[in-house]
Amino acid sequence: MMLLLFVPIGITVDLAEKVGKMLENNVPFSEVAFYYLDFTVYFANLLFPLFLFLSVIWFTSKLANNTEIVAFLSSGVSFSRFLRPYMIGATVVALFAMFLGMYLAPIASQGFNEFKFKYLKKNKSVQQTRDVYQQINDNDYIYVSNFIPKNKSGLNFTYEHFEGNELKYKIFADRIRYIEKDSAYRLTTYLKRSFNNGIETVEKHTNQLMQFPFELEDLTPVEYAAETKSYGELLKFIAAEKRRGSPNIGRYEVVKLKKWSLPVSIFILTIIAVAVSSVKRRGGMGVNLAFGIAIAMIYVFFDKVFGVMAEQSNFPAMVAVWFPNVIFGILAIYLLQNAKR
Repeated sequence: MMLLLFVPIGITVDLAEKVGKMLENNVPFSEVAFYYLDFTVYFANLLFPLFLFLSVIWFTSKLANNTEIVAFLSSGVSFSRFLRPYMIGATVVALFAMFLGMYLAPIASQGFNEFKFKYLKKNKSVQQTRDVYQQINDNDYIYVSNFIPKNKSGLNFTYEHFEGNELKYKIFADRIRYIEKDSAYRLTTYLKRSFNNGIETVEKHTNQLMQFPFELEDLTPVEYAAETKSYGELLKFIAAEKRRGSPNIGRYEVVKLKKWSLPVSIFILTIIAVAVSSVKRRGGMGVNLAFGIAIAMIYVFFDKVFGVMAEQSNFPAMVAVWFPNVIFGILAIYLLQNAKR
């Protein structure tokens, strides 16, 4: 019910903000409809624990205001027994949230981001475009000073091939461009230096067509690449990016760890919600909801701040993702122990 109430509000606000660009770019209605379908799944996945949190506060506050919780506990029912149905419900929701985050949300994320960068942020690059340095495999490395995703081309290209710790040859080119019809790369101002037993050989060409074991767009994945992969694909993707020396590992690790931390946060926020709202207060449900919304905002604040720190610096992704859960887990234990029984 909370999802049904809040998601249309989110869609309305988002549409009001972006309808001008959609009309300007003549976006087909069918694509807008699919965009908002993806939008619903994408944001429902992100805010699932918070919606559940507010739902539990609302429901439990209704019980407390009707003096039903007093009747429960006065009849000899322990607080842990009273809490049991909430935890069973939280388990069902957490399993659904885990399935959503690992398999359905990545599909929605791809559609959501592709639409956004195709129609709403046309000129914004979503790939690394400067100083691209990658390890292709155990022996090969490449460098491109300026990468142009639209043309599948790069400037100041360097390719190095090692055998063990020994450099066997090095290729330089002022420009590299992928030629799709030939499934090969055209190198402009080609220069190859080979080293064999201390003897250097130099080869030069104005243009040279060559094949390499990579595609340029694979070397610089879009910034939201990790969000669009199921859990198994994400593990393989991160392992490949680590071998290549990608600078975005922190961002990818945050996405991976959140797939596990989000279901755990459902249990933590459920316990906090029950402990806070199971007491009948003079201000009624409004006081509980206000307190709950304040806690939710603090949780989102911690989650966003530490997530950005992990994405933009060397701050450990494990700490960034789990720190809010640890802090609120301690709060949940404290509130549970001090709940009126």
